[in-house]
Amino acid sequence: MSRSSREGLVVGLGQGTTAPYPVPTSSAASAVGRGNRRIDTKPELAVRSALHRRGLRFRKDLGIRAGGLLVHPDAVFTRRRVAIFVDGCFWHGCEIHGTTPKSNVEYWGPKLAANRGRDRRVDEELTAHGWLVLRCWEHDPPEDFADQVSLQIRLRVAEDA
Repeated sequence: MSRSSREGLVVGLGQGTTAPYPVPTSSAASAVGRGNRRIDTKPELAVRSALHRRGLRFRKDLGIRAGGLLVHPDAVFTRRRVAIFVDGCFWHGCEIHGTTPKSNVEYWGPKLAANRGRDRRVDEELTAHGWLVLRCWEHDPPEDFADQVSLQIRLRVAEDA
């Protein structure tokens, strides 16, 4: 589809929110967009490796139904009902490192706000269905977060004993 044929299109962002189609400003911008992975990002791999070094075993990208949502946490401890999310600073609006692009502002503002809203809904639904949700930012030290996860798993094991 050519650039001109995409202008005027609208993209659904969930929960009835829409935004104008973000026409790429350059081929470099398109390449960057295509290069963003949904799973197995470097921060996710670092956290999962740190968890694995602690002897913790989990499922990766497992779909969980909670209420009307289907959620794919980055790591899932099914028996203990713990869902782990490693949030990217850009995509999830980190107050320290999150930025808003200067191009296609009419798309990115609503898109990033919708991501944050979805994160809140996911946390609420999973918690309401008995899950413990643990989130870290991509810039958080993976070893520190893995220590927090390990502690929470041990606490859940103790609750079940």
